[in-house]
Amino acid sequence: MTFPPVLTNTISRVLFALPLAVFGLLHFMNAQGMSMMVPGFIPGGIFWVYLTGIALLAAAVAIIVNRRFGRLAALLLGVLLLSFALTIHLPGVMNPDTMAASLPNLLKDTALAGGAFAFAGILKE
Repeated sequence: MTFPPVLTNTISRVLFALPLAVFGLLHFMNAQGMSMMVPGFIPGGIFWVYLTGIALLAAAVAIIVNRRFGRLAALLLGVLLLSFALTIHLPGVMNPDTMAASLPNLLKDTALAGGAFAFAGILKE
């Protein structure tokens, strides 16, 4: 059975973007708790949590709508997620005490970054 490309493209964009929107909302609902994850060498703590929440929500909307900024949003989302993997989760993986908790998040953000870069290659300008 084959499905029309328009349908599968829409479904894939929605399935990819909805969890991002939820992650974005969680940044607002648990900003104080998430501010503890901001690396110590980055000043501003909670500011970055709110900014990241806005970025995740904006990227989710742009990817679902796929009008003007879908490609740029997906590209920037990939960079953002890869920066999370490298600055937040990779140091946790390097620490034997936090490795078990950090590894799934490292893999999740790396996979999502790969998906975002793939969408950046196919979405409209």
